[in-house]
Amino acid sequence: MSNERLRAALLESGVSPASLAEHLSVDHKTVERWIAGRTPYRRYRFAIAVKLGVEEDYLWPGALSRDQVTMASESEIVAIYPRRSDMARDVWTRLFDSAEREIGILVYAGLFLAEDSGLQKLLADKARAGVRVRVLFGDPDSPEVTERSSDEGIGDAAIGFKIRNAIALYRTVLSIEGVEMRLHKTVLYNSIYRADNQLLVNTHVYGLPAAQAPLWHLRKVAGGEIAATYLESFERVWESATPPAGG
Repeated sequence: MSNERLRAALLESGVSPASLAEHLSVDHKTVERWIAGRTPYRRYRFAIAVKLGVEEDYLWPGALSRDQVTMASESEIVAIYPRRSDMARDVWTRLFDSAEREIGILVYAGLFLAEDSGLQKLLADKARAGVRVRVLFGDPDSPEVTERSSDEGIGDAAIGFKIRNAIALYRTVLSIEGVEMRLHKTVLYNSIYRADNQLLVNTHVYGLPAAQAPLWHLRKVAGGEIAATYLESFERVWESATPPAGG
């Protein structure tokens, strides 16, 4: 059975079988055989997925055993911190500084980041260099934000106030062409900070502020599924979020 996903991905990306063959240093007939349904060796699957900007398991579902997926997923975990506040500031700096294509921030307020002028300057510099920057704040008027304030025991309006403050502190970054901001109304189970295929995932725990909750540092690995889960979650929230009124 032919691999129609591979065929479609080649067409959508504008990559011809011949140019893919040249990129991989293989005969063009080998690429034609892959399109016809033969499964490439894993090193080629990974290289093709990277070249076409899609997931390996999308092009070849079931090519990896569940044991292989589990091992790859374990390899995605760079570090785990018992509390976000335990992580050194230079990890944040290295994360955002490593971005070459995209930075994504999904929070309710993330005020600690907005208050760091050095990190704000870094985000601005990256945006001016052509890195896509997307920031998702909680809608300060949403019941979800009010509920989170209540869960933390800090008053119903506290997080809404923090969100408005954070947006004001982001004004320099948000004024740069190509920087996008939206407001979401999700029940946020974790905050996500993304730089290309690296992520910091700050879990949210009932009764605790985010700074006191665990944080995972992840790096996407071919065949792994943890990082992809959070990357997909970010995209789902982005799709459902809306630009601020007048923005």
